[in-house]
Amino acid sequence: MENKEDGNCFHEVKITDQDGLLRTIKVPVVQQLALNGIKHLPDQYINVPPDHPVVSSSVPDPSQTFPAIDVAQLRIGPGLDGLGRAQELVKLARVAKDWGLFLIVNHGIEDSVLQSVEDVVRGFFGLSFEEKKLSVGTYMNVDNMGYGQNFVRSENQRLTWIDRLAMKAAPREASEGLLVWPQNPANFRKVMEEYVEGARKVCNHLLEALAESLSLEKHVFLRNLDSKSSEINVRVNYYPQCPRPDLSLGITPHSDGSALTFLMQFGATGGLQVLKDAKWVTVPWPENKLLVGVGDLLEIMSNGRLKSPWHRVATKAEVERLSVALFYNPPSEVEIEPVKVEGPSNESYKKVIVGDYMRHYYKISPTIDKQAINFAKI
Repeated sequence: MENKEDGNCFHEVKITDQDGLLRTIKVPVVQQLALNGIKHLPDQYINVPPDHPVVSSSVPDPSQTFPAIDVAQLRIGPGLDGLGRAQELVKLARVAKDWGLFLIVNHGIEDSVLQSVEDVVRGFFGLSFEEKKLSVGTYMNVDNMGYGQNFVRSENQRLTWIDRLAMKAAPREASEGLLVWPQNPANFRKVMEEYVEGARKVCNHLLEALAESLSLEKHVFLRNLDSKSSEINVRVNYYPQCPRPDLSLGITPHSDGSALTFLMQFGATGGLQVLKDAKWVTVPWPENKLLVGVGDLLEIMSNGRLKSPWHRVATKAEVERLSVALFYNPPSEVEIEPVKVEGPSNESYKKVIVGDYMRHYYKISPTIDKQAINFAKI
């Protein structure tokens, strides 16, 4: 439930307090704070620790360190252009290992589909607060589905400068009976599900290519996912203009609890930052390209050959930014197994059940460094 006080809008969320009692607290709607034209950042949104690593702008030429991966080249069959595909696999391995993230082009998702996603997302966040709440509900559970703020767990928690919309797109029956898909715009679910299915196909190709790029059997990662029961969670992130980007964060530092994370953005660039060499580096991500990230589950499956990046989202003073993140996961009951690696110790990670890992991930998050993955380490 949400309400208004003195012109401000609030989400009402339930938390468990220190005495184990269930309580309801009010959390401001960030979009409304921005629309009201606030000049000073409220204390509860001051979210950058004083000793945080510096942000580095000294990123080498992105065309050399962060090249886009041509998915069409990866799809080429044997004997057609084997050299071009081999070169693309080498490039994929290099950038995935170096960044844990990579851009993709020629992925096969039509521009019209991407434009439709932007249109329905902008359509939803263009609604009044009252219209948004009539369109979709808010749920307090491990998935934080519906419309609201990110993972509010305590009254004294530092908040992030974001409003988000989240739902499970697959399996389709996961959201039956829940008002987590916006009813306005009317075509929101249809558009998003078309995009999700296109993204699933691309992710499947990429999981095979990533395995091959590491000289592994091509199905070693993909065998843990299937078209009927694998999970695809959608999170739409809205970052309005912020009066003090130097003191706030759109999302606090984290790694993704996924196999792959599939990302698009619009409105502005330069919000995503990754921790590299003990410095926060702004990811060179053009607005017109899709971005794919390695998640914790793929780090486990690859036995650490690929690492999920520790990343965060910065805010902007002059412009709003929106992104759509798809989290592609094996079914929760699946036990994933790390591949064997050569060397004195042939395993650094152990078998884990996906659901067990995700429950641990949400239980301890957020953390000040990359701790969740230790659950899967030997």
